[in-house]
Amino acid sequence: MSDHDEVLAVMQASTGRRVLGVGCLVLLGALLIWIGLTRSFDALAWQLFLVLLGAVAVWMGDAMRRATAQKIELTRAAVRSGDGEVIVAISDIETMDRGLFAFKPSNGFLIKAKTKAPARWRPGLWWRIGRRIGLGGVTPGHQSKMMAEMIAALIADRA
Repeated sequence: MSDHDEVLAVMQASTGRRVLGVGCLVLLGALLIWIGLTRSFDALAWQLFLVLLGAVAVWMGDAMRRATAQKIELTRAAVRSGDGEVIVAISDIETMDRGLFAFKPSNGFLIKAKTKAPARWRPGLWWRIGRRIGLGGVTPGHQSKMMAEMIAALIADRA
């Protein structure tokens, strides 16, 4: 294992947060589907809308379940997903924002990359839109804080 592949920090969803997040989405979806199927509305469009919205919520719950089974790893070279997908290279990080008013996931932080990348979304774990990357969500705050501090140190070493 080379120095660049050594895992310096890990962020992963805690079991309780994962169960709560997935459970809330699936419960919301089930309730919307149940209301759409059991209540009579004047327009069939409302029933179809509720059933469709419920199905989307259940689908999002399953997407969160699959995503939060992964973890985020920090190496000297990159921030990557547990399956090896590179989220952002350390050399590509322009700025990092951990501020209170930053548009970031809960218990997380925001990275601004130098170059754009395809949009990706792993509900509850990370997202990327253009040059902005949000890390966190259902991850414990101490893990994301430690990773953010280590990224800041790696950026400072780079300069």
